Amino acid sequence: MIIRKATENDLSSIVKLLANDHLGKKRECYQEPLPESYKNAFSEINGDKNNFLAVVEEHGCIIGTLQLTFIPYLTYQGGKRAIIEGVRIDESYRGKGLGKKLIEWAVEKSREQGCHVVQLTTDKNRPEALEFYRKLGFIASHEGLKFHL
Repeated sequence: MIIRKATENDLSSIVKLLANDHLGKKRECYQEPLPESYKNAFSEINGDKNNFLAVVEEHGCIIGTLQLTFIPYLTYQGGKRAIIEGVRIDESYRGKGLGKKLIEWAVEKSREQGCHVVQLTTDKNRPEALEFYRKLGFIASHEGLKFHL
């Protein structure tokens, strides 16, 4: 298993992973060819030094992904935080420790970037994900709010 920066050739596999759960099926549009919106987003992410779209590859297959974003800000004396989004492990590989390794990798990358905190959100309709993150040391220290546009 290797964790590496995603390439445009990985995009279809990433979207397939994102769409492969009860919530992802409602909001993603996995089809061939992919809608241009995914290609445009990939281009923007790939061109931004504060974004890292990662994939987990095993035997030439993409079996996991996450997006890691670094945000410099003025609070914490001009600190930097990391945000983890879009975490997915192929359903046939779940329960084998790959998700843990991927999150640990993201935390280490965040340390290397000088971040003082790593944060993430998970949908309240994913209680198993919430428990997974708690076991890795994440705590629900804040209340998160969203405003859909």
